[in-house]
Amino acid sequence: MLLLKLSAADLLTLDERHRMVPHLAARWKHFREKDVSDTEREAWAESLVALARAMVDADRGHVEMVVECSAAIDESVTPKNAPTIDVVLLGRHPETQGLSVQLVELKRWSTVTRVEAATAELVSVPGMSKPKKHPALQLGATFETFAGVSGPLHGLTFECGGFAYLHNATENSVKPLLGFDAPTGAYSHVYTGDRHNQLMSDLRKHFGEDSGYSYAEILLDKMNLRNTPLLDAMIMSRGEDTVFTLRGRQKEVAEHVRQRAAYVFDDQGEAGRRAVFVVTGGAGTGKSAIGLQLKAEFEAAGREVRYASGSRAFNGAMKHHVGYGNTQFKESFTYFSSYITPPAEPLDVLLCDEAHRLRDRSTNHRLPPEKQGIKPQVEELLDASRLTVFFLDEGQSVRPNEVGTVELIKDAAERRGTPVVSYDLRAQYRCGGSDAYVRWVRDLLNPSETVHKWVPDGLMHIEVVDSPEEMERIIYHEAHAGASARMVAGFCWPWNKPRGDARHLEADVRIGDWHRPWNADSEQYCENGSVPPSKIWSVHEAGLGQIGCVYTAQGLEWDWCGVIMGEDMVWRNDRWVFRRGKWKKDKETKVKRVATPGSLDDEVRRKTLDTAQFETCVRNAYHVLLTRASRATVLYSTDEETREHLRELAGDVHLHGLRPSRENLPPDLRIPHQKRPERGKTGKNRAGKTGSLNSQMPLF
Repeated sequence: MLLLKLSAADLLTLDERHRMVPHLAARWKHFREKDVSDTEREAWAESLVALARAMVDADRGHVEMVVECSAAIDESVTPKNAPTIDVVLLGRHPETQGLSVQLVELKRWSTVTRVEAATAELVSVPGMSKPKKHPALQLGATFETFAGVSGPLHGLTFECGGFAYLHNATENSVKPLLGFDAPTGAYSHVYTGDRHNQLMSDLRKHFGEDSGYSYAEILLDKMNLRNTPLLDAMIMSRGEDTVFTLRGRQKEVAEHVRQRAAYVFDDQGEAGRRAVFVVTGGAGTGKSAIGLQLKAEFEAAGREVRYASGSRAFNGAMKHHVGYGNTQFKESFTYFSSYITPPAEPLDVLLCDEAHRLRDRSTNHRLPPEKQGIKPQVEELLDASRLTVFFLDEGQSVRPNEVGTVELIKDAAERRGTPVVSYDLRAQYRCGGSDAYVRWVRDLLNPSETVHKWVPDGLMHIEVVDSPEEMERIIYHEAHAGASARMVAGFCWPWNKPRGDARHLEADVRIGDWHRPWNADSEQYCENGSVPPSKIWSVHEAGLGQIGCVYTAQGLEWDWCGVIMGEDMVWRNDRWVFRRGKWKKDKETKVKRVATPGSLDDEVRRKTLDTAQFETCVRNAYHVLLTRASRATVLYSTDEETREHLRELAGDVHLHGLRPSRENLPPDLRIPHQKRPERGKTGKNRAGKTGSLNSQMPLF
């Protein structure tokens, strides 16, 4: 748990805009599940600002402040009751040039008195009914939780200390805290309002001048707020023992599936036992991580497992990037439409990801009409396996023929007499772990009477640009620095097929003089082999030069994502206006171009789709695109009024060091993204592997 990560200078700017305290209060409620008290609000407004001003006065405004931070990374200590430190200061030490950490307790006390003459460990504070511990004791205990065996700083080399800042007090008014018998040590320093100069001097001793690096990222990484990207984790594990760190509710879901599996697969039990799980959750809540971890565990136990998806982009990345050269691994990833004809013997386990993309009926363009699906697709999937797990987010359904809902799955299972167990995931692990960003996206696309402006939290970054050229410069800069990055857009331009022997791509996405192609609408390489097919556009190095859409982005993530909003969703006065577009074909070139601006997705813009359904599909598509980034989203709209609206909600990004450029990461955190494995280098063969499910693959 942490409420905010910003430099001292940025925190002051945020406070000047009257956005700091509302943001902290919203984050507090998210974690604590209750409203913050007025007293706490006043303390934030007064004490955090006082500390930030001292940092700036000491010419250390670049030092980062992590506010209300819990050291607990053990799920047994839930966010609702996790103890926190007021502020963790992180920067570069002026002598060692390494990480420097100061733990800070902020007190608004103006005076204290001893409780007992013999000790200074307890003091009385006017207005408080119970005695309070000397802040040094609290800071010492906090250090143990941060640097102890289970703490986020364990194993790191760093300089650390701590102090209490009583900005309302004078040295004379809090003498019991400063006496000869007061606690001593690196965490016993006490600064008062009249010791401002001493505080500034000591801050300069603890922190050097600005190096350009974000040292707070070291703490966030150790707190598991910067997760290993899904595809990187799969490649590092070579498709076998995945390295996802399942946490909290994710662990509960996985454990309950294992327990139910033991019942279903019990050789002593009745034949034909089946079970169905439905796991719901928004983008980035860990649905795929759970599914892929379970896949690996069940395979290690010798079970017949398949991983089905409704996303060609996700399957393509798994089969042709992670599983390159490993036929067995590739064949374990299938589509929902792969089960028109059920297996001769039911699979042991079928894991259905992106299940909101279930179709009413299965269709396969490679099969003749008599072999197309004749019953609901969900029934085909239930028939195919003894244990079926569905993962879905109904807010990501982007086509009218996508019918996957919790109700649909439950009804189908219950008609078979199969029990259904449901789970809902809420904790956010993508988008930098920023629930504030997820709420901002939701409020942006579904506005209420209250306008919610973005408040920088140091976990996720948003900026609105004035042109596609500016967006492209940012995305290319980050990609060349080593970040994963892509540009995507609403489906507002025609999508021409590759032409000629060279499979030339038309520059379909046209904004003024800026013209770029969509990702290739092809199963083959295009442009004389220099442009990847659509199934691996999201992960191929050469995919950066094309624009993706919701169908090639869904289920995947990048560090940086540039999102172009087209004319299908524009802001007018106080609401979103949704438009259906039209295209025309040039008589000479036979190339399709925009005739009427708006949605050009043939499945969505058709007249048979009513207005409410059309708006839902467009809105959900942008929700998918806006939640693909793990560090930063760059926004651009082709409509000027919409751009102004986005800029008003996103705010000004011209704050010190706010853009989380990869170049600002400490070198040790610039871990290269994994390249496609070499052929034949995807791990040992699983054939014939048996064993106990619970003894094979521990969750890290």
